[in-house]
Amino acid sequence: MSQKKSRGGAAAGDDADELSRSPLQAVLLADSFTLKFRPITLERPKVLLPLVNVPMIDYTLSWLETSGVEEVFVFCSAHAQQVKEHLEEAGWTGKPAAREMAVTAVESHDAISAGDINGDFVLISGDTISNMSLKDALQEHKDRRKKDPLAVMTMIIKHSKPSILTHQTRLGNDEIVMAIAPETKELLYYEDKADNSHLCVTIDKDILANNPTLQLHNNMEDCYIDICSPEVLSLFTDNFDYQHLRRHFVKGLLVDDIMGYKIYTHEIRSSYAARIDNFRSYDAVSKDIIQRRTYPMVPDVLSFGNCHEMKLHRQGIYKASDVTLSHSAQIGANSVIGNATSIGEQCKISNSVIGEGCSIGKNVLIHGSYIWDNVIIEDGCKVSNSLVCDDVHLKAGAIVEPGCILSFKIKVGKNVVVPAYSKVSLLNKPSNEDSDEELEYADTNSGITDSPPFSISKSNADHPTIICEDDDLGASETGTSGVLGYIWASGDTGIQDEWRQSIAPIPKEKLQELQHAVSFDDDEGSEEDLNNRPSEADRDNDSEISVVEDDDYTKFEKEVEETFQRALDGVHQDNLILEINALRLSYSLQHADCAGAVFYSIMRGALVAAQSTNDNLLKTTADALAKWKDLLRNYTKTVDEEMEILLKFEEMCQDITKEFSPLFSKILPYLYDKDVVSEDAILRWAEEKENADESDKVFVKQSDAFIKWLKEAEEEEDEEDEDEEEE
Repeated sequence: MSQKKSRGGAAAGDDADELSRSPLQAVLLADSFTLKFRPITLERPKVLLPLVNVPMIDYTLSWLETSGVEEVFVFCSAHAQQVKEHLEEAGWTGKPAAREMAVTAVESHDAISAGDINGDFVLISGDTISNMSLKDALQEHKDRRKKDPLAVMTMIIKHSKPSILTHQTRLGNDEIVMAIAPETKELLYYEDKADNSHLCVTIDKDILANNPTLQLHNNMEDCYIDICSPEVLSLFTDNFDYQHLRRHFVKGLLVDDIMGYKIYTHEIRSSYAARIDNFRSYDAVSKDIIQRRTYPMVPDVLSFGNCHEMKLHRQGIYKASDVTLSHSAQIGANSVIGNATSIGEQCKISNSVIGEGCSIGKNVLIHGSYIWDNVIIEDGCKVSNSLVCDDVHLKAGAIVEPGCILSFKIKVGKNVVVPAYSKVSLLNKPSNEDSDEELEYADTNSGITDSPPFSISKSNADHPTIICEDDDLGASETGTSGVLGYIWASGDTGIQDEWRQSIAPIPKEKLQELQHAVSFDDDEGSEEDLNNRPSEADRDNDSEISVVEDDDYTKFEKEVEETFQRALDGVHQDNLILEINALRLSYSLQHADCAGAVFYSIMRGALVAAQSTNDNLLKTTADALAKWKDLLRNYTKTVDEEMEILLKFEEMCQDITKEFSPLFSKILPYLYDKDVVSEDAILRWAEEKENADESDKVFVKQSDAFIKWLKEAEEEEDEEDEDEEEE
């Protein structure tokens, strides 16, 4: 590990002495017990899957170490031997390593007992990425325990409002409903499978009777990081198992009125924490790492085991030292190229991660995809928004459409098109959808099966072809070929719902369909629902539930920025507009609010670009505004909406992004030239500032020459109009 250790677990006074007597420990769950990463996890455990070319578990262990944890028990289940081998190869276990944190692998049949734990400990899933400090959460938990021994767990949560269209967060997770006591932060209710079809939740009347005020949230993300007391281990042993940590353990404690144990929450705001629960969150977290939101958990700062050093270049491009790159190849922004990888002539790679030892031929297009190690991609192939595992071979002209998962050692023939959302594996799909089967596969399969049948496939020439087992994988006599592997059939939801947790962006037609449904529901229910809704006074007087919202616009602005970041990764502008409009509906805001939020996102992007590339800020701002001017124009149909942009720009220069302050008078004419703000809006803005305090006139005065020029031009135009009328 190349990162300097800083202890986040230290506390002040007597608590510091207590911590020194009881080293901070952690239990890391190295099996997520879910099926969402199949077929890949039939051959490799989820925590060992590469995330920006580094196994997930290494991020988690590194964070624990930098947070002051001194001993970690890694709880293994499926593929336990693979996990143990990795921990040794990466230097976490085995002969004494040059680190202070001790790591012990424990298999599921060897229970972790309370005797192994000396005090409060961190419980975390091995697919969680974070850079938060544990100090405050630990101290809160300890202080609470002194007053109430029944407070056995503190759950880390953060704000993440789900989309009104999909009822999912940006990580692809279904929305969670939590009821939290506002004063104590006690968790009173937790439901991760809410009934969105009826837009309602059912809460036990005893909760309402015992808590006159509670906050009901559907905008919180469970980070799967918990501070636990030793009793939690005994509870697992007696009543629960790690397999259903939230569904059984958390809900079980909340409804258990015999023991009386309590769970509390700790909300983080500026720090990063996210669990990789599905392929969409795999994509989102990968992009967050590349865009350095997880700093210092980023490729050029951390080094693990045998992983090679990465260097950050301009536009968020990371490259290892031993990369063979053709002069005509183009590597786009937010991309990672692993060691010993070669990239041929005229290749275009953007918003993608390429692993180690890959061979990429000529004229290959890769966008928004994840190519793991030792993959061969021959000339003329195209891979879009898909995941390609180790040792896959794509023959010349093959096309992998969005949302595909190609598991280990899959071979795709010449000119074959792998249909969107296909999951292909050398292993046949298990007969039962049970996570316990993963254990059986791990014990009985080496990852190589008897020759599977060739699939029914279509060629790049769009000729459907059935290839028999005797055909060669290369081009057949008709110029078509097949895929060596089993194409898994979709589950109960069918192919129509594969987009929900896919690496691929949500299709435009699906967004339009969802938006139409939301608009239809609003129209249908508007009269009756409005008549039946209680007034504000009624709610204040009669309701025992207080739904407390913080600054909605701030949250909206943050979510627009996150949505805009996805557009930088290749989301089409039309889809971006649909998503922003959906956010506006969910927050019940005005069209003008979108103008300010979108402008803020664009300017923030320009600032980040300047900081990461050392380019001139004025240049990156001009480039960003030129690229996104049409998006801005979509939200500036009136002078009021144009005014919103000017007011937002003032606010940014005064407070949020002061780096723009000396450039205000230079950027304002550019906004005018690009028709983002009109002459009327600028002059009205200046006029409204005439009677303002001097502190509010800073940017008007800075832009005085330009405003004067606009006024003179307007007067000349008026004079010309008068002359024409006289004639």
